[in-house]
Amino acid sequence: MAQTYEFYSERADEAAALAEKATLDNVRDRELRSEKTWRGLAEQARKTAEERVKADAVRAERRAAESMIS
Repeated sequence: MAQTYEFYSERADEAAALAEKATLDNVRDRELRSEKTWRGLAEQARKTAEERVKADAVRAERRAAESMIS
């Protein structure tokens, strides 16, 4: 199942909140690394969704052009 930008962004926000509340340096560092990873995944999901929309539009245009030729 593909995860969404929103899902990853929410996980990143949770990690950031945990990092802010952490009293131990190693816990804070772990949560900050986790936040960075989740944000990277969110950005990748956003880009993938945008590319999918563009590809769908290209395919739709191609089908429309082919149907006019036939």
